[in-house]
Amino acid sequence: MKLDSAAVDYTPGEAGAIAKRAEDRGCDGFWLAETRHDPFLALAGAAAATERIELGTAIAVAFARNPMTVATTANDLQLLSGGRFNLGLGSQVEAHITKRFAMPWSKPAARMREFVLAIRAIWHAWETGERLAFRGEFYKHTLMTPFFDPGPNPHGTAPIYLAGVGGLMTEVAGEVADGFLCHNFTTERYLREVTLPALERGRAKAGKTLEGFEISGPVFAATNDQEIADVKRQIAFYGSTPAYRPVLDLHGWGALHEELHRMSRRQQWAEMSELITDEVLAEFCVLGTPETVTAALLDRYGDVVTRVSPSSAVLQRPEK
Repeated sequence: MKLDSAAVDYTPGEAGAIAKRAEDRGCDGFWLAETRHDPFLALAGAAAATERIELGTAIAVAFARNPMTVATTANDLQLLSGGRFNLGLGSQVEAHITKRFAMPWSKPAARMREFVLAIRAIWHAWETGERLAFRGEFYKHTLMTPFFDPGPNPHGTAPIYLAGVGGLMTEVAGEVADGFLCHNFTTERYLREVTLPALERGRAKAGKTLEGFEISGPVFAATNDQEIADVKRQIAFYGSTPAYRPVLDLHGWGALHEELHRMSRRQQWAEMSELITDEVLAEFCVLGTPETVTAALLDRYGDVVTRVSPSSAVLQRPEK
């Protein structure tokens, strides 16, 4: 199992130093989320500051962009990093795409499938010199003149990871991606009973198995009271989002979602975490000391995920 490090709260100027610390600790990968800053820009600094560690976006918002811009940026980061870049994409939810980014939203799973296929078509045109002729329901890319063609990447194309929670998006990831980014708001039961079967269905569509397919688990882990409080707040936040309700429903906690959703609409963010019981916390979060939490992560996820990115600053890396 690979041990990754991730950052959500960062500035572009800090990313290089954070990535270097992760590399020095022996981490295999360093991932940046798209929250207040553009992860692509920050990872350019991380590429310059590191030599070995893999770099990735977890996630970059696909539908805030188009396949050509993403293909170009990912290709450049693959060059800058010497072949260490992983392109992690996610859909975000409808309100953010339409109200924050002012971009179209429809059929997110089908749109994402086409988005990834379009990126691959663009990369193929650059690699082979063949005419670009991608025509889909949502995207059409049919023009690539020599002036705008960067040519083959000496490091090959970057692996593509997709994030998902629902079955349809997860199935798309299995079909067209190289890896899957589990959402933090995932329990072991949901991962085994919903996520894995959906990935297997997608792989079967592509005539493949899960062999060689990366599954990244950015899981909640806590080693002290402050981390537990932080995790409870995050669980409450995600639990209030309708798109993530199926995870709670699987455990019979649909009423918890309804109350969290009502409280979020009343802006009661501070009070929401009080609804997260020890039972709920234990399903979402691996608890322990810095010395024991790594073993607990392996016990829970070791036979399912190929790489893990714990929210806690775990001090001991798992054995390969």
